[in-house]
Amino acid sequence: MEAKEFRYAIGLGADGAVSTEGGATLVPGADWTPEHLLLAALVRCTLKSLRHHLDRAGVALAGSLGGASARVTKRDSDGRFALVEAAVELSIRLEPEPGADALAALLAKAERDCFVGASLTAPPAYRWVVNDREL
Repeated sequence: MEAKEFRYAIGLGADGAVSTEGGATLVPGADWTPEHLLLAALVRCTLKSLRHHLDRAGVALAGSLGGASARVTKRDSDGRFALVEAAVELSIRLEPEPGADALAALLAKAERDCFVGASLTAPPAYRWVVNDREL
């Protein structure tokens, strides 16, 4: 049985605007670097993964805030500049809040199934705050 396959495409205009195959456009300002866009993708992907697993569990994501940071330097393994550390911090509100074991499983699935995070050589460190409690 073949695995599902997802395909994505973007276009980059002469003005720096990025557009999706569906026509949605993002115009990052001059201060937005590719590294910032990667971190934004990591946070959005983690939340998308979380929403998928929450929906399957019958739990609503009632709110979310987040951020990410990274360190880029030469890797010891090959001397190339690369992302060597990444951290994701997400504060979410769940309704209803699952029990401790179910919640831990849902968050682990969200981290595991974010393909952006899974694609990084340096796995991101995640910090979760759920319904105002740090886990």
